[in-house]
Amino acid sequence: MISMEIQLTWFGHAAFKITTSSGKVLLIDPWLTNPVFARGKEELAALDRVDLILLTHGHSDHVGDAVEIGKRTGANLVANFDLSAAMVSSLGYPQAQAGNETTGHIGGHLSLLDGEVTVTFVPAWHGSSIQREENAPPVYAGTPTGLIVALRDGPTSYHTGDTDLFSDMALVRRFNKIDIMLVCIGDHFTMGPARAAEAVKLVKPTTVIPMHYGTFPVLTGTPEAFDHELKQRKVKAKLRVMNIGQAIALPR
Repeated sequence: MISMEIQLTWFGHAAFKITTSSGKVLLIDPWLTNPVFARGKEELAALDRVDLILLTHGHSDHVGDAVEIGKRTGANLVANFDLSAAMVSSLGYPQAQAGNETTGHIGGHLSLLDGEVTVTFVPAWHGSSIQREENAPPVYAGTPTGLIVALRDGPTSYHTGDTDLFSDMALVRRFNKIDIMLVCIGDHFTMGPARAAEAVKLVKPTTVIPMHYGTFPVLTGTPEAFDHELKQRKVKAKLRVMNIGQAIALPR
């Protein structure tokens, strides 16, 4: 088998793509058509392979384009039990692609793609609901989560999902050495730069990548403010600020 470069792509907001060394494609919270990604529709149309779609929680800015992508590519849905059920029953995600093999819950971990990828569900302090259409009543979609994504021959990433700072984040590093932390910093709906910096201090990742900022005017947190807060706390993690649409190589 030819080994490829492991890549991480940021589409803006909380949407990421991980491409493994064997060419498998994972999407996390795939709202590609968000307002800050100018090429979102083109990128969405060009997706010809997606193996797994991972969701942290049920809000539309995280569920995003998951159903369309799932139907077109056959991607299996990785989510907690309640969110997975809501995605199938309310939004029409293909049931055959949302089975027990890729459904878990907080504290559990899934071995996927013949062991190439392991996903662990961890807590997040937020909400979770889905809507069939913009003005429809919200449907309960379970407890929000963060996701720890470990690659067999690559790094381990922690996507916080939408969350506030909470002390049990320190337990994440007790069970997982986090190479890359994808952390929300936007404020208003999640923690802002100061509380996000405290979260990084608890988790102690090697590299931290800010997300979930600048998509809407109310998301006022900035990488510059986040950098300042990290330095104030003497956090040793390397700050990596990605451009929207940028793909970077990940270490093995």
